[in-house]
Amino acid sequence: MIRPLALSALLLIGTAGNTIAQKTPDAAHQPIVVLITIDGFPARALLDPRLPMPTLRKLAADGVAATAMRPINPTVTWPNHTALITGVNASQHFVMANGRIEFPSDGGAPAVKPWVDKAKLVHARTLYDAAAEKGMTTGQVDWVAIYGAKGVNWQFGEKPDIRDAIPQELIASNILTRDEVEHFGEKSTPAWRDEVWTDAAVDILEKHTPNLLLFHLLETDSIQHQYGPLTPAAYAAYAYADHCLQRIVDAARTAGILDRTTFIIASDHGFTTVTHSISPNAALLEQGLLTKQGDKVAGQVWVKAEGGAAELFIRDPSKRAELIPRLKAYFAALPGVATVYTNDEARAIGIPADTDTDQAPQLYLAAAPDYAFTDDTNSPITKPVSPRGQHGYINTMPDMQALFVASGAAIKSGVVLGDITNLQVAPTIAKILGLQLPDARQVALDQILR
Repeated sequence: MIRPLALSALLLIGTAGNTIAQKTPDAAHQPIVVLITIDGFPARALLDPRLPMPTLRKLAADGVAATAMRPINPTVTWPNHTALITGVNASQHFVMANGRIEFPSDGGAPAVKPWVDKAKLVHARTLYDAAAEKGMTTGQVDWVAIYGAKGVNWQFGEKPDIRDAIPQELIASNILTRDEVEHFGEKSTPAWRDEVWTDAAVDILEKHTPNLLLFHLLETDSIQHQYGPLTPAAYAAYAYADHCLQRIVDAARTAGILDRTTFIIASDHGFTTVTHSISPNAALLEQGLLTKQGDKVAGQVWVKAEGGAAELFIRDPSKRAELIPRLKAYFAALPGVATVYTNDEARAIGIPADTDTDQAPQLYLAAAPDYAFTDDTNSPITKPVSPRGQHGYINTMPDMQALFVASGAAIKSGVVLGDITNLQVAPTIAKILGLQLPDARQVALDQILR
């Protein structure tokens, strides 16, 4: 039976093929890195001396903790998880949302499709690609932008595949039933999913000891969206994430690999509280750029909201020269909009060129503090909303700064790290494992390595 749940956790995940790689003869002496992401954990939460996360605190005390880690734009889960394992931003890996943005041929609203093969979504070399080329083994639990990826040996995904080895092992151990795997996301809670994802990560560590394990805990994101960051509910979620983190450390100890394991605990972005919404598509409808017939809204100009950012796409290239300056001026004057970037301007903040990918918008809208964008077409353009949590804002916003803690075999203790960027995480892991990421432009955090 599944053990009773506590509150909430974030696990590291990685992608995996179904084949089991043969370890090299010196596998028992190779370094191991476990990258654990606690989704949406704000860097500023670590400053609270009463934060109920004893495991995270001990890892930080034994190793190093950054004052803050700057995410990439947009400050959204999938783009930043991809940055953490490639060392490049969205201008190179092209992940701009929590999936691939697809545009219906009938002019309907763009939709984000998560279950897209990694090869079609991520246009950059990953740590697990590099590890596989070197004959190392990898595992992933609830990692993102990794579906169908080659080079991952053991996996339990956000949408688990009953045919994979790890779901089968959890079923054999009576942790899950076949029905629970096949209907994993249906009628389940974020806390239950984090618990099972932790079970999967423990199973991978204890039975397979991969060189690289990617593990993503998600409930902290869900709770903060609903209740806001640094609220009592958020603190309960942080505490449960810490419980899951302790289980991973214990699993490394049980497997006899603690002395060669490095733990890196990170978040993908921070969180802020908002009390107003902006609905750019309602403005496009008002201006006649979208039309409504019955319940159907269609057009060639759409905005895809990402919380503190919104991406405006003009699907007809012949209309761009006319519409870009007009819409930029309109949205720049709208209450709650801090900045409107053309695609040329947005490249300076890490947004890809629209000549390189259809995932790049023609205008990139940044919200002011206390405001967040929605996809609505029926709402007022701006309106007050009940307080809730959001991210997606420009990555220099203090509330968006993320967590970075490193501890274990490869990490010095007591180094004062200060502020870093998440583009340094992948080069640092690559250096520990002896891998090559030639496209990564930031240097490894050499000062923290033994």
